[in-house]
Amino acid sequence: MTEHPGQRPAAWREGYAASPAFRDREHADADIDYATLTYERDDRVARITFNRPAAGNAITSDTPLDLAAAVERADLDPRVHVIVLSGRGKGFCGGYDLSIFAERQGGAAPTSDPTGTAIDPVVQARNHNPFASGPDAVWDPMLDYAMMSRFNRGFASLLYANKPTVAKLHGFCVAGGTDIALYCDQIICADDTKIGYPPTRVWGVPAAGMWAHRLGDQRAKRLLLTGDCLSGRQAAEWGLAIESCPADELDERTEELVQRIARMPVNQLMMVKLALNSVLVNQGVQNSAMISTVFDGVSRHSPEGFAFQLRAATVGFREAVRERDEPFGDYKRAQFDAKQASAPD
Repeated sequence: MTEHPGQRPAAWREGYAASPAFRDREHADADIDYATLTYERDDRVARITFNRPAAGNAITSDTPLDLAAAVERADLDPRVHVIVLSGRGKGFCGGYDLSIFAERQGGAAPTSDPTGTAIDPVVQARNHNPFASGPDAVWDPMLDYAMMSRFNRGFASLLYANKPTVAKLHGFCVAGGTDIALYCDQIICADDTKIGYPPTRVWGVPAAGMWAHRLGDQRAKRLLLTGDCLSGRQAAEWGLAIESCPADELDERTEELVQRIARMPVNQLMMVKLALNSVLVNQGVQNSAMISTVFDGVSRHSPEGFAFQLRAATVGFREAVRERDEPFGDYKRAQFDAKQASAPD
């Protein structure tokens, strides 16, 4: 008589890899190198780690492709129950690499973008040229959208993956880095993490459009109408993060959460995530992303946006960002030390 799984103690914890559907199907781990991140599987946990620490893990044209491919790899692996996203070095992600997108206009970036397409850096540079005049000064917003929506689709793979995704934030998660983190199902962070979208002060609207969905209307507006940031501790108090803790405890606390999720059967995790995601879909997350991506392009082609871009091209993006943020008193991350816990002033 064939043994039924129900005859074994807690057989439901054995996971998809033990399912008869995978009997005799050996799963070979692919040897894949990614330009902007690393991937490893540790038992039931897939670990995706941004790997440009010298650049603050800033976003390049390769980032959305790498992220989507790594998420899909974990999603299809029957051994994986949960996906953890983090960053190497001093922070999670400092947003788009402005040395590429603001200073040099994309042309000098190491990239795998195909020539002669909507994501060709030269094509985008011509469409984003504040020095242009006459017929060359025309900006096509849909050419911009074709480029930026590609980034969103890659980042949104974290939300639309079948399996749960957890973002582990430390140091800083700002600007485009928040577009990535807010697509995750769970956020856990160090108390002193700097989290926010300062580019709403000039040259940016959060293209993912996730802030109101994660924080509600008033709190999202509180941050985006000022460009102010939250500390990790505040993010937990406001409900943006599920938990915050001292930086030296972040690895341990993250593992506790991840391992609790990993004990669950994969199909249960998938069903719960799909059911809860239906609420976000009904709230209109796709429309939010579409509108926000278009407005992000507009904000970079306003008179103020051109002024910021020209300044960055002239003196470098770090100086332009300093000039943008210093009047608000938050140019440096030091404002979010381990003792700081009050809401933005």
